[in-house]
Amino acid sequence: MTAVATLIDRYALGPAILEYAVYGLSDEHLRARPGPGAWSIAELVAHLADSDVVASDRMKRVLAEPEPVLLAYDENAWNDRLRMQEAPVDLAVALFAANRRWTARILRDAAEADFARAGVHSEKGRTTLAELVVSYVGHIDHHLKYLYAKRANLGVAIQPRYTYPIV
Repeated sequence: MTAVATLIDRYALGPAILEYAVYGLSDEHLRARPGPGAWSIAELVAHLADSDVVASDRMKRVLAEPEPVLLAYDENAWNDRLRMQEAPVDLAVALFAANRRWTARILRDAAEADFARAGVHSEKGRTTLAELVVSYVGHIDHHLKYLYAKRANLGVAIQPRYTYPIV
C-alpha cells in the first residue's frame, strides 16, 4: 500500500471515529459548555462538519483548477452567527460522514501525482493536496482530544480512539 493510499484510509476513518466519540451522549452532555468562550461538544461536532465541507471544497479545487485560491474563514464567527450550539448533532455527524465518504472516493480516484498539485491559501500560502489531506486527518484527531476530555469532565468518559495512535 502506498503512502497516499494509507493517508486516504486514515482520512476515511474519521466518520466511524466521530460516531463512536459522540455515541450515547445526552442532549445535556452535548450542549454543556465547560466555561466562558469554550465550545460544547455540539459546537465542536458542528465545527468538524463545517470545516470538513470547506476542506472538501479546497481539495476538489486543487484537483480541478490550476493553483486555486483557498479562502480562510472565521470558525468562531460561524459558530456564533450560525448558532451551532443549537444545531442537531446527529445531522452534523451525518454531514461529516457523507462528506468524508464522498471526498475519500474522489481522492481514491485521483492519480498519485495529483497529490503534489497545490492551491494558495489566503492566510497560509501555497499548500498541496497531500498537505490538505494530512491537515484534515490531524484536524479531527486534534478536536477528538478535546471531545474525549469534555466527556471525561462530564463523567461519561470512554476509551479514546483516533485515526492514528496519539503519543
